[in-house]
Amino acid sequence: MPDHGDPSAPRARFKAMTEGTQEDWQIIGGQYLPFAAAGGKRILDHLRLLDGDYGGFPVDRLEHCLQTATRAHRDGRDEEYVVCALLHDIGDTLGAYNHPDIAAAILQPFVSEANHWMVKHHGIFQGYYFFHHLGMDRNMRDEFKDHPHYQYTADFCHKYDQTAFDADYDTMPLEAFEPMVMKLFTAPKNSMYSAASLEE
Repeated sequence: MPDHGDPSAPRARFKAMTEGTQEDWQIIGGQYLPFAAAGGKRILDHLRLLDGDYGGFPVDRLEHCLQTATRAHRDGRDEEYVVCALLHDIGDTLGAYNHPDIAAAILQPFVSEANHWMVKHHGIFQGYYFFHHLGMDRNMRDEFKDHPHYQYTADFCHKYDQTAFDADYDTMPLEAFEPMVMKLFTAPKNSMYSAASLEE
Protein backbone atom coordinates (compact mmCIF):
# COMPACT_ATOMS: atom_id res chain seq x y z
CA MET A 1 0.00 0.00 0.00
CA PRO A 2 1.39 3.48 -0.84
CA ASP A 3 3.13 5.44 1.86
CA HIS A 4 1.59 8.79 2.81
CA GLY A 5 4.91 10.47 2.06
CA ASP A 6 5.32 8.86 -1.36
CA PRO A 7 4.75 11.55 -4.06
CA SER A 8 4.35 8.83 -6.71
CA ALA A 9 1.37 7.22 -4.94
CA PRO A 10 -2.02 7.57 -6.66
CA ARG A 11 -3.88 10.77 -5.80
CA ALA A 12 -7.40 12.09 -6.24
CA ARG A 13 -7.95 14.51 -9.13
CA PHE A 14 -10.38 17.03 -7.66
CA LYS A 15 -9.57 20.69 -6.98
CA ALA A 16 -12.53 21.09 -4.62
CA MET A 17 -14.43 18.41 -2.74
CA THR A 18 -17.57 19.28 -4.69
CA GLU A 19 -15.82 17.74 -7.72
CA GLY A 20 -14.82 14.51 -5.97
CA THR A 21 -15.80 11.16 -7.45
CA GLN A 22 -16.18 7.72 -5.93
CA GLU A 23 -12.91 6.77 -7.63
CA ASP A 24 -11.17 9.70 -5.93
CA TRP A 25 -12.45 8.63 -2.52
CA GLN A 26 -11.48 5.02 -3.13
CA ILE A 27 -7.92 6.22 -3.70
CA ILE A 28 -8.00 8.29 -0.51
CA GLY A 29 -9.69 5.54 1.47
CA GLY A 30 -7.22 2.95 0.26
CA GLN A 31 -4.37 5.02 1.69
CA TYR A 32 -6.26 6.09 4.80
CA LEU A 33 -6.78 2.59 6.18
CA PRO A 34 -3.11 1.54 6.48
CA PHE A 35 -2.22 5.04 7.67
CA ALA A 36 -4.85 4.85 10.42
CA ALA A 37 -3.75 1.33 11.36
CA ALA A 38 -0.23 2.64 12.03
CA GLY A 39 -1.54 5.25 14.48
CA GLY A 40 -0.07 3.46 17.47
CA LYS A 41 3.45 3.81 16.08
CA ARG A 42 2.99 7.54 15.56
CA ILE A 43 1.64 7.88 19.10
CA LEU A 44 4.71 6.11 20.49
CA ASP A 45 7.01 8.30 18.39
CA HIS A 46 5.35 11.42 19.78
CA LEU A 47 5.49 10.11 23.34
CA ARG A 48 9.26 9.77 22.98
CA LEU A 49 9.46 13.55 22.54
CA LEU A 50 8.90 13.77 26.31
CA ASP A 51 12.25 12.07 26.94
CA GLY A 52 14.66 14.48 28.65
CA ASP A 53 12.00 17.15 29.19
CA TYR A 54 12.06 17.85 32.94
CA GLY A 55 10.40 21.23 33.27
CA GLY A 56 11.73 21.40 36.82
CA PHE A 57 10.19 18.08 37.89
CA PRO A 58 12.24 15.37 39.64
CA VAL A 59 11.91 13.07 36.61
CA ASP A 60 11.43 13.84 32.93
CA ARG A 61 7.98 13.74 31.42
CA LEU A 62 8.50 10.40 29.68
CA GLU A 63 9.62 8.78 32.91
CA HIS A 64 6.55 10.23 34.64
CA CYS A 65 4.25 8.72 31.99
CA LEU A 66 6.02 5.37 32.11
CA GLN A 67 5.94 5.33 35.89
CA THR A 68 2.24 6.19 35.97
CA ALA A 69 1.52 3.32 33.58
CA THR A 70 3.80 0.94 35.47
CA ARG A 71 2.02 1.63 38.75
CA ALA A 72 -1.38 1.11 37.13
CA HIS A 73 -0.21 -2.11 35.45
CA ARG A 74 1.24 -3.52 38.66
CA ASP A 75 -2.00 -2.69 40.43
CA GLY A 76 -3.90 -4.96 38.03
CA ARG A 77 -5.57 -2.38 35.81
CA ASP A 78 -6.62 -3.54 32.35
CA GLU A 79 -4.66 -2.68 29.21
CA GLU A 80 -6.95 0.15 28.11
CA TYR A 81 -6.55 1.85 31.48
CA VAL A 82 -2.78 1.31 31.42
CA VAL A 83 -2.49 2.90 27.97
CA CYS A 84 -4.51 5.87 29.24
CA ALA A 85 -2.09 6.15 32.14
CA LEU A 86 0.85 5.99 29.73
CA LEU A 87 -0.54 8.67 27.42
CA HIS A 88 -2.24 10.99 29.91
CA ASP A 89 0.47 13.67 29.52
CA ILE A 90 1.32 13.14 25.83
CA GLY A 91 -0.13 16.59 25.12
CA ASP A 92 2.55 18.37 27.18
CA THR A 93 4.67 19.22 24.13
CA LEU A 94 1.79 20.78 22.19
CA GLY A 95 -0.64 22.08 24.79
CA ALA A 96 1.09 23.85 27.65
CA TYR A 97 -2.28 25.23 28.75
CA ASN A 98 -4.55 22.27 27.94
CA HIS A 99 -2.52 19.08 27.75
CA PRO A 100 -5.32 16.87 29.17
CA ASP A 101 -7.62 17.88 26.30
CA ILE A 102 -5.05 16.79 23.74
CA ALA A 103 -4.51 13.38 25.32
CA ALA A 104 -8.25 12.90 25.70
CA ALA A 105 -8.89 13.79 22.05
CA ILE A 106 -6.29 11.27 20.87
CA LEU A 107 -7.74 8.51 23.06
CA GLN A 108 -11.46 9.22 22.65
CA PRO A 109 -12.15 6.97 19.64
CA PHE A 110 -10.48 4.00 21.33
CA VAL A 111 -11.48 4.01 25.00
CA SER A 112 -14.49 3.84 27.28
CA GLU A 113 -16.38 6.95 28.29
CA ALA A 114 -15.03 6.59 31.84
CA ASN A 115 -11.40 6.41 30.72
CA HIS A 116 -11.86 9.30 28.31
CA TRP A 117 -13.41 11.44 31.05
CA MET A 118 -10.61 10.50 33.44
CA VAL A 119 -7.88 11.58 31.00
CA LYS A 120 -9.72 14.75 29.99
CA HIS A 121 -10.16 15.87 33.60
CA HIS A 122 -7.01 14.53 35.25
CA GLY A 123 -5.38 17.98 35.19
CA ILE A 124 -7.91 19.60 37.49
CA PHE A 125 -7.93 16.52 39.76
CA GLN A 126 -4.13 16.44 39.88
CA GLY A 127 -4.30 20.08 40.92
CA TYR A 128 -5.54 18.96 44.34
CA TYR A 129 -1.92 18.11 45.14
CA PHE A 130 -0.30 21.39 44.14
CA PHE A 131 -2.70 24.20 43.13
CA HIS A 132 -2.53 25.73 46.62
CA HIS A 133 1.25 26.20 46.23
CA LEU A 134 0.55 28.38 43.18
CA GLY A 135 -2.17 30.49 44.75
CA MET A 136 -4.92 28.47 43.11
CA ASP A 137 -7.86 26.57 44.56
CA ARG A 138 -6.82 22.98 45.17
CA ASN A 139 -10.48 22.00 45.51
CA MET A 140 -11.35 23.12 41.99
CA ARG A 141 -12.18 19.49 41.21
CA ASP A 142 -15.17 19.74 43.55
CA GLU A 143 -17.21 21.23 40.72
CA PHE A 144 -17.42 17.63 39.50
CA LYS A 145 -18.19 16.04 42.90
CA ASP A 146 -21.55 14.69 41.69
CA HIS A 147 -20.19 13.30 38.43
CA PRO A 148 -20.23 9.49 38.15
CA HIS A 149 -16.51 9.42 37.24
CA TYR A 150 -15.36 11.74 40.02
CA GLN A 151 -13.96 9.02 42.28
CA TYR A 152 -12.59 7.05 39.34
CA THR A 153 -10.52 10.05 38.30
CA ALA A 154 -9.55 10.98 41.86
CA ASP A 155 -8.26 7.44 42.35
CA PHE A 156 -6.20 7.62 39.16
CA CYS A 157 -4.48 10.78 40.33
CA HIS A 158 -4.00 9.62 43.92
CA LYS A 159 -2.75 6.09 43.22
CA TYR A 160 -0.79 6.51 40.01
CA ASP A 161 -0.33 10.07 38.70
CA GLN A 162 0.74 12.13 41.70
CA THR A 163 2.99 9.32 42.97
CA ALA A 164 4.91 8.92 39.70
CA PHE A 165 7.85 11.28 40.30
CA ASP A 166 10.18 8.83 42.06
CA ALA A 167 13.57 8.73 40.35
CA ASP A 168 14.39 5.51 42.24
CA TYR A 169 11.27 3.62 41.19
CA ASP A 170 11.68 0.45 39.12
CA THR A 171 9.82 1.76 36.08
CA MET A 172 9.01 -0.53 33.17
CA PRO A 173 10.51 0.51 29.80
CA LEU A 174 8.41 1.89 26.97
CA GLU A 175 8.96 -1.33 25.01
CA ALA A 176 6.87 -3.20 27.59
CA PHE A 177 3.86 -1.05 26.75
CA GLU A 178 4.28 -0.89 22.98
CA PRO A 179 2.12 -3.99 22.24
CA MET A 180 -0.71 -2.53 24.35
CA VAL A 181 -0.56 0.77 22.49
CA MET A 182 -0.45 -0.86 19.06
CA LYS A 183 -3.39 -3.11 19.94
CA LEU A 184 -5.55 -0.29 21.31
CA PHE A 185 -5.02 2.02 18.34
CA THR A 186 -6.04 -0.56 15.72
CA ALA A 187 -9.65 -0.85 16.91
CA PRO A 188 -11.64 2.39 17.26
CA LYS A 189 -14.84 2.12 19.29
CA ASN A 190 -16.20 5.63 18.91
CA SER A 191 -15.41 7.11 15.49
CA MET A 192 -17.71 8.18 12.69
CA TYR A 193 -15.05 6.93 10.30
CA SER A 194 -15.04 3.38 11.68
CA ALA A 195 -18.43 2.76 10.02
CA ALA A 196 -17.34 4.08 6.63
CA SER A 197 -16.56 1.80 3.72
CA LEU A 198 -13.17 3.10 2.64
CA GLU A 199 -11.63 0.02 1.14
CA GLU A 200 -10.80 -0.16 -2.53
